[in-house]
Amino acid sequence: MSKVNIASGGIRRENRIRTSTGDKITSTVIYVIMSLLMLVSFYPLYYCVVASFSDAKAILANTKPLVAPIQPFTFHGYQLAVKNAGIPLGFRNTVSYVVLGTLMSLSVTMLGAFCVSRKYFFIRNIAMKLILVTMFFSGGIIPLFFVVRWTGIYDTWWAFTLPYLVSSYNLIIMRTFFLGIPDSLEEAALLDGANELQIFFHVIIPLSTAVIAVIAMYYGVGLWNSWYQSMMFQRKKTLWPLQMFLREVLIQQNETSQSTDMSQMSAEAFDRELVKYCIIIISTVPILVIYPFLQRYFVKGVMIGAIKG
Repeated sequence: MSKVNIASGGIRRENRIRTSTGDKITSTVIYVIMSLLMLVSFYPLYYCVVASFSDAKAILANTKPLVAPIQPFTFHGYQLAVKNAGIPLGFRNTVSYVVLGTLMSLSVTMLGAFCVSRKYFFIRNIAMKLILVTMFFSGGIIPLFFVVRWTGIYDTWWAFTLPYLVSSYNLIIMRTFFLGIPDSLEEAALLDGANELQIFFHVIIPLSTAVIAVIAMYYGVGLWNSWYQSMMFQRKKTLWPLQMFLREVLIQQNETSQSTDMSQMSAEAFDRELVKYCIIIISTVPILVIYPFLQRYFVKGVMIGAIKG
């Protein structure tokens, strides 16, 4: 519906979209469903936050939905987590894996996507088919284990990052984004005497900050949550990421104490229960803090990378 307003000697036309009753009902239902899904997704994390500040005995005895910390309010679980030598060590290891691993994965992915997105790269179609094959077929865990051992990176820092250095899915997204960059920009750079590396660093990368931020987040979150490759390829505890120490704490939940004192056994069980929630929060909060800074790139990078080309 259009409406014309005459004000201050001028004519202003206002356009209003008329929504039907059915559209309003549909929108309301969608909002309600999404709100419920958000609540279901958010409550487990909220439960861990509240439980980490609560009394362990009260948590184990509680049978109702947890809304607020159960008194007495305590930081005892976080104190135990910090005193555990494995937690600070695992946190440092995880940060190093995330920072350096993301940089390596992102660099290789960008270079690979740039190569297979160039129309003059004569084997780009063959290369893309080989990349697609790896998305559906793999050699398996045992061949991968032998490859890691034979290359000499078993039980080293590299065993955590190199076996899963590049994701085919991320490379395809970035390639599709690169294909959407106008060819005229590259042609202008070539006329100015630029070579391939100069085009990559001075033309492609500055125009691809959105998709680079998204792919960096994919790799970073994946490395932060990873523990399986450490379990397979790293025997030294000094190399373990934080998630492996969290796994160890969760396994200890089901182990019996070596102490013969019943009161001590009970106290150790309560402490393990409390530390479990605290470590979950410690391992989750850093990613949640970083995500809002990359959120504005997320939708833009994924949508452009998926549609263009």
